[in-house]
Amino acid sequence: MRIALFPSVLALAVGLTTAVPGVARDSGSYLAGRSAMITSDYDAAAQYYSRALVRDPSNLSILENAATAYLGLGDLDRAAQVAERFYEASGNSQLSSMILLGNAAKNDDWDRVLANLDAGQTVGPLFDDLARAWALVGAGRMTDALTAFDDVASNEGVEAFGMYHKALALASVGDLEGSAEIFAGDSGTTLRLTRRGVVAYSEVLSQLDRNADAMDLIEKSFGTSLDPQLERLSELLEAGDTVPFKSIERPTDGLAEVYYSIATALRSEAQAAYTLLYARMAMGLRPDHTDALLLAAELLEELERYELATEVYDSVPADHPSFHAAEMGRADALRQSGREDEAIEVLQQLTETHGDLPLVQVTLADALRDQERFEEANSVYDTAIDLIEVENQTHWIIYFARGITFERLDNWEAAEADFLKALELRPDQPQVLNYLGYTMLEKQINMNEALTLIERAVEQRPDSGYIIDSLGWGLYRLGRYEEAVGHMEKAVAREPIDPIVNDHLGDVYWAVGRVREAEFQWHRALSFVTDDTNLNDVKPDRIRRKLEVGLDQVLSEEGAPPLRVANDDG
Repeated sequence: MRIALFPSVLALAVGLTTAVPGVARDSGSYLAGRSAMITSDYDAAAQYYSRALVRDPSNLSILENAATAYLGLGDLDRAAQVAERFYEASGNSQLSSMILLGNAAKNDDWDRVLANLDAGQTVGPLFDDLARAWALVGAGRMTDALTAFDDVASNEGVEAFGMYHKALALASVGDLEGSAEIFAGDSGTTLRLTRRGVVAYSEVLSQLDRNADAMDLIEKSFGTSLDPQLERLSELLEAGDTVPFKSIERPTDGLAEVYYSIATALRSEAQAAYTLLYARMAMGLRPDHTDALLLAAELLEELERYELATEVYDSVPADHPSFHAAEMGRADALRQSGREDEAIEVLQQLTETHGDLPLVQVTLADALRDQERFEEANSVYDTAIDLIEVENQTHWIIYFARGITFERLDNWEAAEADFLKALELRPDQPQVLNYLGYTMLEKQINMNEALTLIERAVEQRPDSGYIIDSLGWGLYRLGRYEEAVGHMEKAVAREPIDPIVNDHLGDVYWAVGRVREAEFQWHRALSFVTDDTNLNDVKPDRIRRKLEVGLDQVLSEEGAPPLRVANDDG
């Protein structure tokens, strides 16, 4: 449905990757810029396209790609300069309209926004109509603006967009009763409020001396586990303070919300590079739009532009309620760029300022666990669990993660207790069932119970190659080799390049006498071992030894009994 709401966004996506006719005179810079754009290296692309424009200043393809690169960097001013040249040369494009309409709004030139829309600048039906409505608010034509919002809401499929923005517009000019009526659904359209919508509605209710209703709204929406911003808002409401309406303070904020609304709608429909442009426009119009900032940073991470993502995360002030979220995002970007120690340092510093948040402690513990610093991770998980006031089913993952650290520290009694606690909070959670069952198999304790746990996991995740591998491995461990074959083959079909799964299939093939196939799978398993492979789970030297002397001899050398070979004819 969301594609239908804004079809021209996908048209924009095509336009950005299809060169406008024209051959660049500086083909070297043009091709280098195009190559940089393919990898979303906006900084390099902007430099190369700028060089190409010196030689070929009217080339439409270079102009549009340069504007895209500048916007990807978050440089709206330069993007607008290039987009203006493109518009003057060709008349229009969705990209140039997106940039120029937003830039005019940034300069509070609402008459120009309206004139440009009348002249045919267009991004798409939904965007254009909402932009016109907010431009009318900015121009002081509130009656016309409300009619424009109603026109948006009259279109099937986008009613909520129109009414939500109308509620924000009414609140921004002081019509709090009218805004509250829309938020409450009394206007005939029920709004599914996002987190931002809940905050805006709460501010409206507080302005109407309805703090109790605002507190009830927050509790119904988020429960009692609140992030710092919601916690701060709740404290003000509970203290009886009148919370100011800050969600939309200027018409420019309203248009920024349009860009952000469409970016969030596109999040699962379009590629990250296209969605990023809308998030960047929202940031350009409203630098304090932290949700747009965090979205842009997440998209840059998806595009593997980790340095840019880190810069965006780093721009959130330390006193902002979302600072902890930005720092956790920055740590993730550092980790993905290979700077694991710096990532852990960021999280350790965050625990000094936001250590009362269980999520911060868990994020640090997870990072330490990923680095196999299990003892340190275990201690931090302890801290996180101690901070939980009222346990609920979402906390299963903390016990599960701590259980893994106990297991890696050879404290099976504590590990098993945590795994069982996780299952108490979230019965039949497949990850826990699988990990617990598989570990019991490896330790060769309660083998039949372990197989039952894995079978329950398979019921929950019948298409998971890793869980099916555990089932096949359990049958192998119990000597039910023929039964194991089909499951292991199915697991390899789903995880074809996993060295552990291929190694397991090799062992199962050996157990049923399919020696050549076993050797083939062991060779495959070795070929899939990389620097990132956990050598606690797969041992290349052991696989090589199996290829030299066979599995039975390896088991004998390890002090284990040989397998019963089902077919000994080959």
